[in-house]
Amino acid sequence: MAGPEPGHGAGREPGRGALLPFGVAEVTGPSMVPTLRHGDRLLVHYGAALRPGDVAVLRHPLQQDLLIVKRLAEARGGAWWVLGDNQAAEGVDSRAFGAVPAELVLGRVRARYRGLRPGRQRSPGVLLAWLVSAVRPVLADRSVSRRLRAR
Repeated sequence: MAGPEPGHGAGREPGRGALLPFGVAEVTGPSMVPTLRHGDRLLVHYGAALRPGDVAVLRHPLQQDLLIVKRLAEARGGAWWVLGDNQAAEGVDSRAFGAVPAELVLGRVRARYRGLRPGRQRSPGVLLAWLVSAVRPVLADRSVSRRLRAR
């Protein structure tokens, strides 16, 4: 699941008060492990072109005030079949609620970053090491749609 980070314009769709088509969201829960972990912050590109394999932020189809983050597995006639990356987690995805209408998919996740650990020193070396290890692009996994069809 993803929730907007207060004060960063997250959760706003373009044309609804957002100045740029980008926002920040925070991951809660284990459904996207190993790609994303609880507490990761996401750079979300609202209105971006979507393809199978992309990680996206979307409105939960049964509780539309709740934002969730899932991988787009397959397009199905104006809707998306979405899955969590952690098959062992009892996350909520299309296996529970079916395909998600395309209008509920808000944006593509472009990058994730992990916060600095509290209490650690902030020397330039520590900051550089954090930057190298904590900031990563979130890439599409094209194999997810092949795995879905193979079942």
